[in-house]
Amino acid sequence: MKLINIGFGNLVNADRVVAVVSPDSAPVRRMIQNAKDSGRLIDVTQGRKTLSVVFTDSEHIILSYLKADRIVKRFEGADGEETDGE
Repeated sequence: MKLINIGFGNLVNADRVVAVVSPDSAPVRRMIQNAKDSGRLIDVTQGRKTLSVVFTDSEHIILSYLKADRIVKRFEGADGEETDGE
């Protein structure tokens, strides 16, 4: 099991992640609202602007303040687990 830091020391199981996307499109915003209404939304932004949305195979949606490309680099192992500003 590989755990990925998605900001502020919050970790997600890499095997359970389906997609990492930007929150800018209307369909993604609707999916976030639906997840919030049904209790499947996890917000780990700590009040900061949401820059990426992580979808899991359990239909949970996780909001992160890290950019999607940075999270993807962590999945690939290129970014390591350094905190640099988190």
